[in-house]
Amino acid sequence: MPVNRRDFLASATLASLALGGDRVSADEAATAGVDPRNLGKTPHTKFAVNVEMWFRKLPFLDRIRAAADMGFPAVEFWPHEGKDIPAIAKLCTERKIAIAQFTAWGFKPGLNEPKNHDAFVQAIEKGCQVAKELNCPLMTVVAGDDVPGMTQEQMHQNTIAGLKRGAPIAEKHGITLILEPMNIRVDHKGHCLYGSAPTMKIIAAVNSPAVKINWDLYHMHITEGDLCGHLREGFQAGHIGYLQLADHPGRNEPGTGEIHYNRVLKEAHDLGYRGYVGLELNPKSTELAAAIGCARADVW
Repeated sequence: MPVNRRDFLASATLASLALGGDRVSADEAATAGVDPRNLGKTPHTKFAVNVEMWFRKLPFLDRIRAAADMGFPAVEFWPHEGKDIPAIAKLCTERKIAIAQFTAWGFKPGLNEPKNHDAFVQAIEKGCQVAKELNCPLMTVVAGDDVPGMTQEQMHQNTIAGLKRGAPIAEKHGITLILEPMNIRVDHKGHCLYGSAPTMKIIAAVNSPAVKINWDLYHMHITEGDLCGHLREGFQAGHIGYLQLADHPGRNEPGTGEIHYNRVLKEAHDLGYRGYVGLELNPKSTELAAAIGCARADVW
């Protein structure tokens, strides 16, 4: 959003506070023609800041405040355990910022082992209660790392079996479980689920409206490329529940790597996606620079 230098300088203190005391270049934002209070208010894409990876120097609740100060409509985070859920809910209501999604079941113990399915059911029940308290419609679940002695097909079948047990609970509470495939080339070597084809196969087998895919474009790019083509296939199948992004290499903001996110986000928009897009990325220098990069990716 265009802003004159006087208006920007008036908001520089706000930006500095939002970035947790990091040095913020007023010239950086003024030259880019942006107001740090409105960077998150992009015309097409609703971004959700991952507050596990942004504003790391700040206490957790202050990270949410920082995202709100920059105008972002939503945040996302990883496990709910150990977090003050009532305080988060109260703050989000006060600041009018949404929780787009959080993680209800992580890498360990693996969903791909039947012995963990009872615990998975309990975690989904608890997670749904937390999701309702946060007015959050989505919860990420992860399949798990490779299990010695099991084939990939066996692990995927076990994941299907576990999701079939969790799906009725999610349906009952009006929550959607979003299964996230990873990449094994850079970040998650030894993980049992990667790429769109096997993940869509799992979702089709579970056959529940409450189980879809957390389609992380960063992981998908590294695993298989052709982001727009695979997105179309995922949307046509009705399997995509949520999008996340980061550029590659580096897992930083758009514009720092090789992915042409303007084209990819336009494709998602043209396909009818109107949900949040999670910014699960490491700001390369400052959060201000990262927010500018994300805003620029929404231009077409």
